[in-house]
Amino acid sequence: EFFQGYLGQPYGGFPEPLRSNIIRDLPRIDGRPGATLPALDMVKLKQELIEKYGSTIRDYDVISAALYPKVFAEYRDMVNQYGDLSVLPTRYFLAKPEINEEFHVEIEEGKTLIIKLLAVGPLNNNGKRDVYFELNGEARVVGIVDRNSAVEVASREKANLSNPGDIAAPMSGVVVEIRAKEGSHVKAGDPVAVLSAMKMETVVTSPVAGKVERVAIQEGDSLNSGDLVAKIVKDDA
Repeated sequence: EFFQGYLGQPYGGFPEPLRSNIIRDLPRIDGRPGATLPALDMVKLKQELIEKYGSTIRDYDVISAALYPKVFAEYRDMVNQYGDLSVLPTRYFLAKPEINEEFHVEIEEGKTLIIKLLAVGPLNNNGKRDVYFELNGEARVVGIVDRNSAVEVASREKANLSNPGDIAAPMSGVVVEIRAKEGSHVKAGDPVAVLSAMKMETVVTSPVAGKVERVAIQEGDSLNSGDLVAKIVKDDA
């Protein structure tokens, strides 16, 4: 995004041919990115957000939605599903409490929940565990999906490094975009997919020219280094 110009122009401009070699056929912006943005009706946007999420929308929500529409939508969907998690102490938002550990959550002024973890059951066939806890002294149980176990049993096809048409993930990351379609023709260096890790995006390119036989990934997939991204049938020399 930096070399595309989304973050503005560096003093003296971008060095060439470095810029063109990096962004290839991606869109580029010359000048101030905000200068070409269409006008935004903040009043209309706020009304749309209220209709979608309810009357709790405030002006800072409108600003967030205008700047980061996808991130804001994901955040609001999480709030709708789980409630306002900002009231949780940071430690218990990031990790589970210890067995028999008790902690307090103030959900509003004068109203505090006292939670105590009692036990975590074994993994069942559906990939869930029963979690037993006390809420204000009353015993409760809830079924929770164990995502760690799902990650452990999941396996992906590895690229055959001896086959020049097998494209391997160069690093661990999440697939954020697929640019090649099965049956299409690509040239050597053409982008096939985009991976994201630690807020950095990496374009996975085809090492050879040929026909895309199979795309082995979907957007949102988590890949490890060496996982198969796509298979290319190399053109005859």
